[in-house]
Amino acid sequence: MVKLVKLKNRYDLFINGEEQQVSTNKYFQVYNPATGEKITEVAEGGAEDVDSAVNSARQCFESGIWSRMGVSQRAKILQRIGDRLERELETFIYLESLCTGRPIREMAAQLKRLPEWFDYYAGLIRTFEGTVPPFSGNYLNYTKRVPLGVIAIVTPWNHPMLILIKKLVAALAAGNSVVVKPSEFTPITTLMLARIALDEGLPRGAFNVVTGFGPVAGAELCNHPEINKIDLTGGTQTGKKVASMAGSNLAKVSCELGGKASVLFFEDCDLEQAVNGAAFASFIATGQTCVQGARLLVHTSIYNEFAERLVEKAKSIRLGDPLELSTQMGPLISEMQLKKTEDYVQIALNEGATLLYGGTRPKEMPAGYFYQPTIFKDVHNEMRIAQEEVFGPVTCLIPFETEEEAIQLANATDFGLAMGVWTNDVKRAHAVADKLECGIVWINDHHRLDPSSPWGGVKDSGIGRENGVECFRDYTEVKSIIVNYDRQSFDWYEDSDEIKRYS
Repeated sequence: MVKLVKLKNRYDLFINGEEQQVSTNKYFQVYNPATGEKITEVAEGGAEDVDSAVNSARQCFESGIWSRMGVSQRAKILQRIGDRLERELETFIYLESLCTGRPIREMAAQLKRLPEWFDYYAGLIRTFEGTVPPFSGNYLNYTKRVPLGVIAIVTPWNHPMLILIKKLVAALAAGNSVVVKPSEFTPITTLMLARIALDEGLPRGAFNVVTGFGPVAGAELCNHPEINKIDLTGGTQTGKKVASMAGSNLAKVSCELGGKASVLFFEDCDLEQAVNGAAFASFIATGQTCVQGARLLVHTSIYNEFAERLVEKAKSIRLGDPLELSTQMGPLISEMQLKKTEDYVQIALNEGATLLYGGTRPKEMPAGYFYQPTIFKDVHNEMRIAQEEVFGPVTCLIPFETEEEAIQLANATDFGLAMGVWTNDVKRAHAVADKLECGIVWINDHHRLDPSSPWGGVKDSGIGRENGVECFRDYTEVKSIIVNYDRQSFDWYEDSDEIKRYS
């Protein structure tokens, strides 16, 4: 039974540990993508609100109440937040499903993993050690990691809590203060988490939330001179603009951007498992994920049978109310995203691709932004449908003859976030994975992640990494401390012809 949650009629900003009315006096509507009905309204933050949130974060950071807190105590607070989140997961699952349109079975599977990030980083900071470089002479050199300061986190609507927590927990674990700008489609759970964090001991000002729109609140936040790092998940063009903003203030930047994942299916793969994996890669989250299996590269010897089986699998996917446990695929996030998907389907047809299944709105779903799982064949690598990110439930089949051709096709895009390899040949699996130009490779699987495993891409898919020690380090800077323990006196300017040590 799905737990229903009563929402407030209006949500304000969360700054310095308090709900704060928006300076603009403007509010925007949040809608249920499965029905098009209004869910609630949320504050539309502007420049003054961003400045207030950043100042709150800066004051918290400089006070040392969090940034200089002992790591053991900091870890305990993170652990308490994670434990509280785990106790209240049903509420978060319901709200994520309601606002994103993703089936509640998907959201339950995803959100139940989230407390692991608190466990991981609480453990990491308890055990993370500095270094002792081999400094020559009578000197001791040791290094320590110190927090950057104030972090701007900008999150999307497709995995609101997952993507937030991948960034947030690492940033807080390192001792930073944060200002989060969530997507205007899915801001409610971010506001709820900020309140929980405060209740469980996170100091005021360490976690602030400014809701609003990217061109205003997002741009003001990323341009703010007091920001020390920007961490964004979004589109590639947005990422390029944000990286430019960060550069103007010499702020660090991490961007997890677009993708057009190739998934390679060799002739020796387990065909049933491969087709199941292809359907999962292509249609999970209604295709609205940066690692969607949008390019299925299939060996010619199994191409026709693979296509037939994938169509049968797509036909079996149950579309419906995301809050029903029987539903397997929900709507797209908005009318705009639905129209974009329809446009790309028409582009594919115009380019000469053959529609195997889908390509229309389902007649049985008269309301909401639903679209059938859609499969194309006769796709060439130069087609727009094979190169541009749709962010919808659309995938295309591309045949290949040789391993070398598969690798060349897989790498022949501007993106490089994630790819997959399906084969039972262990040598081939590793050899091919080594040649793929991307940040993540799955072998005989797709879309798996862990708080310890680095996540991020190359080329137009972004810079920087989420998760793991790599992410933690990137939320800090290294301080090198050099101690002179030489017992001999030293005077650089004494009257002597001796050549002294300078460096």
